[in-house]
Amino acid sequence: GEEEPLRRGDIMASSSARIPSDKRFIIFFDFDETIVDETSDDMVVQAAPGHHLPGWLKDTYQPGRYNEYMQRVLAYLAEHGVTESDLRSIMEKIPATPGMLTLFQFLRARPSQDFEIVLVSDANTFFIESWLRRFGFRQLFHRIFTNPATFNKDGRLVMRPFHSHDCLRCPDNMCKQVIVRDYVARRTQERGRPYQRVFYVGDGANDFCPALSLGPRDIAFPRRDFPMHRLITETHEAMPGEFKAVTVPWASGEDVVKRLRKLVAE
Repeated sequence: GEEEPLRRGDIMASSSARIPSDKRFIIFFDFDETIVDETSDDMVVQAAPGHHLPGWLKDTYQPGRYNEYMQRVLAYLAEHGVTESDLRSIMEKIPATPGMLTLFQFLRARPSQDFEIVLVSDANTFFIESWLRRFGFRQLFHRIFTNPATFNKDGRLVMRPFHSHDCLRCPDNMCKQVIVRDYVARRTQERGRPYQRVFYVGDGANDFCPALSLGPRDIAFPRRDFPMHRLITETHEAMPGEFKAVTVPWASGEDVVKRLRKLVAE
């Protein structure tokens, strides 16, 4: 039967207490089209017969219910003989976005008390971990919040929704603002003090929602001319004061490095 989405408290509690509490900053990253220069879900279609999905399958997609649609796609791939190693090798070939590996190297080289590094993505654990391990950056991330995915005994990748929530802006299975807000609040409590600043690096419409929860000392890094950037710009025009964070658009991870380098020196 269907497995229940993880309860929010359980997810948060699982391993955050083991993270050292001396870090000055926390930085959140999205995955698709932020860390990698493609959408991982679109890339798996390359594994399908003839490199495309049949019309009847595509027609089952309903807005806001993308997670359920992807579960059907993964089932279809398994039925057509697509294996775990096929999927892994597709993930491993996805290029990083420009300058992203430079940004990761910068973060890795910083003193350990500078950054707590967290990934928040509507992809899934298998896609993300496959890519990060291939590029040698799995250990950079203190936490990864995404849809859990494991292979069942028939070799099918089974993905479960991350959680349920009440946000009307976000897809049914994930509101990143809930994740970011809960996590920062919980960590502030565990640490006994707030972070000096919170950073959020993203690109999509579902990255706008968490960025709305940032304060005036925090920085939103939207990928230039992607939906997150457009939504921030529109919000500034329509509702001045509603979006509080400083906005630093990026076209390359090196743009993010430039700003972080200034801030860590303060």
